[in-house]
Amino acid sequence: MVKIFKPGRVVIMLGGRHTGKKGIVVKTNEEGTRDRPFEHALVVGIDRYPRRVKKSMSKSKIARRSTLKPFIRIVNLKHMMPTRYTTTDIVFNKDKVNKEVLKDPGRRQKLRQVVKAQLEERYKTGRNRWLFQKLRF
Repeated sequence: MVKIFKPGRVVIMLGGRHTGKKGIVVKTNEEGTRDRPFEHALVVGIDRYPRRVKKSMSKSKIARRSTLKPFIRIVNLKHMMPTRYTTTDIVFNKDKVNKEVLKDPGRRQKLRQVVKAQLEERYKTGRNRWLFQKLRF
């Protein structure tokens, strides 16, 4: 069977609190593990998208509206839908973004800040524009 959920693939979440949000696959596990006996993936996504910005707005207002809120989750592959988009430019450090970090709340919060900085930097470059727009449905 062909692997669809490769690292860097942009996916849309189908279930849970992040339904309709976009995410990026960091790592997949096709066989499952002892604690999760189903195929799953580690996904980094955008919980709250940046708001629209106009030229007439002040710099401080643009900075406020350009923030986003990320999420990091382990998700069943059946609960997400792959898109045709991949992001090869956004690379997450495998040492920092892994399952062990998610177990500790303090490390998880620091990881969320690192991911937020990476995603905001990517947003400000203007590339992968579709990834940073709210899905209309």
